Amino acid sequence: MNISSFDDLLVASRAQPDPQSLLMVFVDVELPPDSTPEQRERFARGQGGALMPRMCVDRSPADIESWDALVKDADTQSDQWHMVMVAALAGKPGQPPTSDAIDGALNQMVMSIHQGQIQAFVPFDRQGQAIHFG
Repeated sequence: MNISSFDDLLVASRAQPDPQSLLMVFVDVELPPDSTPEQRERFARGQGGALMPRMCVDRSPADIESWDALVKDADTQSDQWHMVMVAALAGKPGQPPTSDAIDGALNQMVMSIHQGQIQAFVPFDRQGQAIHFG
């Protein structure tokens, strides 16, 4: 399935045979303090920068009413995010993922984002549209 929006991801995750948990790391984009003048210029044009995790959330797909509801809930915690990185974690047949599994996966996601290893995640902008890095 082609995931072009968060709604597409919700449909796909709700259709999985085993219970899923959607793992979300809300990130901001910052310019590192040691950036070069060229990097600063690119950043001013909306390019480049470093992804900085701001908060982590896990939700069952059934508990997410809509993208707008998720954004509203996230913004009550912090509106300092530019995009959200999402991964799905499957449980065992008939059982959702354990809290320990979720915590470990979220910690791994944060470490991966700090290292720039984001290929395993689906990034969405604040409008719920999938972002494709080129």
